[in-house]
Amino acid sequence: MSLNLALLVQASAKTYPERTAIILDDVRYSYSQLDILTNKFANVLHSLGVERGDKVALMMPNIPAFTIAYFGILKLGATVIPLNVLFKAPEVAYHLEDSDSVALVVYEGFLEEAAKGFENVRETCHNLVVFAPQGNVPGGAFDLMALLKEAPSTFDIMQTMPDDTAVILYTSGTTGRPKGAELTHFNMFYNAAFAADRLMGATPDDVVLAALPLFHSFGQTCCQNLAMYAGCALTMMPHFTPQDALNVFQRDRVTVFAGVPTMYWYLLNYPEADQFDLAQIAADLRLCVSGAASLPVELMYAFEEKYDVTILEGYGLSETSPVASFNVRERPRKPGSIGLPIWGVEMKVFDGDDNELPHGPDHVGEIVIRGHNLMKGYYKRPEATAEAMRQDWFHTGDLAYVDEDGYFFIVDRKKDMIIRGGLNVYPREVEEVLQAHPAVSLCAVVGVPDEALGEEVKAFVVVHESYADRLLDEADRLRLAEEMRAYCRERMAAYKYPRQIEFRDTLPMTATGKVLKTDLRSSSG
Repeated sequence: MSLNLALLVQASAKTYPERTAIILDDVRYSYSQLDILTNKFANVLHSLGVERGDKVALMMPNIPAFTIAYFGILKLGATVIPLNVLFKAPEVAYHLEDSDSVALVVYEGFLEEAAKGFENVRETCHNLVVFAPQGNVPGGAFDLMALLKEAPSTFDIMQTMPDDTAVILYTSGTTGRPKGAELTHFNMFYNAAFAADRLMGATPDDVVLAALPLFHSFGQTCCQNLAMYAGCALTMMPHFTPQDALNVFQRDRVTVFAGVPTMYWYLLNYPEADQFDLAQIAADLRLCVSGAASLPVELMYAFEEKYDVTILEGYGLSETSPVASFNVRERPRKPGSIGLPIWGVEMKVFDGDDNELPHGPDHVGEIVIRGHNLMKGYYKRPEATAEAMRQDWFHTGDLAYVDEDGYFFIVDRKKDMIIRGGLNVYPREVEEVLQAHPAVSLCAVVGVPDEALGEEVKAFVVVHESYADRLLDEADRLRLAEEMRAYCRERMAAYKYPRQIEFRDTLPMTATGKVLKTDLRSSSG
């Protein structure tokens, strides 16, 4: 039996050829047009020597070219490596090298950092392909628009197997560098199909807003792939702002919205929301879903009252394609819960010895998962895979309890990961960059509460003795802190660098010399 995730586009093009598939402002593509463009993209890659099983990195915002490239890569039987568009050159180089990518497809707006990263690994990543509506294609790179114009419009989709790797999504942990979760064609296909049929009840009459970044698993499955499966219209936002979102809601008559808690907070508290036809928006909007971070119950109720819509909260990880549990429409919703495991997926709560815990809030343990949504493993990381997949259960690092009805309630994260505005920030990665600053003797990074973003990145820093004279007063501290922020901004994606920096003479330590981050978080209120 063969299965290729790109069948999502091909099948909808046969069934709904003239229906709108993608919207970006005034630009619209029908499903038949999208199918042809993905064929052309597959032919472009083939002409560049890309073959089945090769890895192709994709660094684009939410624009039609992302979807065209994504499914074109899959039609060729290659594997998609989505990259965060905010990555700096060292991050780009690392992901290209670690994933064994043979090509990088990038939007011209992010070309500067992408090209610098590409230059560092061009011995193994041979092709830089630029989507450049403004014509900014550097020497030695390929002009995607020119190549698409000349490419044949038909392509015989590659017959991949259900267990072949379709997408590698990079994630991380408390130690080490980001690692790639290998997700199969079946993982991604069934997760999108389940989300469309059971979670959202999506139909071809729906208009789905893609405000979540499509390089993220949540955006891919619950926006793009869901829409392609159900024959919906997918309206894209390259960058979320509450004003732009409300404009798209109103203009395109959005019916389904998937967002992170930060987006709901901004939409609820946007002071000029009344300039839009909120009655029409509420009448069109039939369902909202939230994930990637815990949604405060008060925020949920306030948003639902203002926009007259129900929000269903769920849970997942890159390693689970991502949907693992949800408050589903046919069962009672429990605000504050991440719901029930989706069909075919098992979730339990284990103690530190991997024994299942009883139900009830007094029995908090680690969420473990197994099922059809689970990754093949971490790419080229057998030891990390074995550690995460103990006894055939994927250990998430998230702490929760299960109530008597089987609903899961997250209470904390075992890992130190920070979720800032729905995006994962790994303290170790930030600490490694900050530690290289000449003034830093010791540092520790934690997440602190933030009303809009959920969490903000904060660094506690002990400076070298030679820099003590630069911290004589508050003005000195502010200057050095800004210097450190600028240093980090140059070396990592913008959402990662520490907005807050606090200087200390010492950091709290355990007897074995490990920084007590719990103490740092509690001291920050």
